[in-house]
Amino acid sequence: MKYLYNSKGDWIAFKIGAYLYNSDADWIGWFPWEDEHAVDTEGEYLGSIFDNDRFYKVSNFPYRGYPGYPGYPGYPGYPGYPGFAGYSSKPSGTIDYKPKDLIDKAD
Repeated sequence: MKYLYNSKGDWIAFKIGAYLYNSDADWIGWFPWEDEHAVDTEGEYLGSIFDNDRFYKVSNFPYRGYPGYPGYPGYPGYPGYPGFAGYSSKPSGTIDYKPKDLIDKAD
């Protein structure tokens, strides 16, 4: 399990295998290209992992084609609470997520 944070250090998501979940353990996306770029459950670009534990949306991310559908991954179990990660500067050309942004993605 990899915990993901925004630039303020707030925990916003976690990754298990190729699947991405919000902090409420709702499935919100996956990593179809086996790299750091995630799409939502509809196949639209959602965001990218930076510095191994930060998750931001790249403003001008190029379209990579429809990634297909991986199938529903099921419930990952209780992820625990990883705590605060500390501030990190946001890369140029990226948009930060608030925890609520990704919780709303699942609704």
